[in-house]
Amino acid sequence: MPVVRSSDAVVHDLHGVRFVSYASTATGSTELCAWRGEVPAGTAGPAHTISREEVFLVLSGGPRLTIDGEAHDLSPGDVATAPAGSRLALANPGDGPASVWVTTGVGLEAVLADGSRISPPWAR
Repeated sequence: MPVVRSSDAVVHDLHGVRFVSYASTATGSTELCAWRGEVPAGTAGPAHTISREEVFLVLSGGPRLTIDGEAHDLSPGDVATAPAGSRLALANPGDGPASVWVTTGVGLEAVLADGSRISPPWAR
């Protein structure tokens, strides 16, 4: 079983959010990807449609996850599941940072409102 030390996690920044990648095909996972999303206060990520189910576990802060138009204000320990094909957006309306652990299937893609596709490196 491969072990990824926190010092070896790969960091990506996109849309004002830091994605700290732990599990991916690059680290030996064949089916799942997992990362920590660090969302600064006042950040609102763009809405996008996802190709694979995503599971969010709130580690800290109070992020807002909107799934198919329904907003959910979350607290540490809360878990939310966004089904494949759903439209979601993650924001942090609070005064402090928020952190979430996200797990999905390898190959996740996102389609933004303008039709552009993102194949994030932390989900490959």
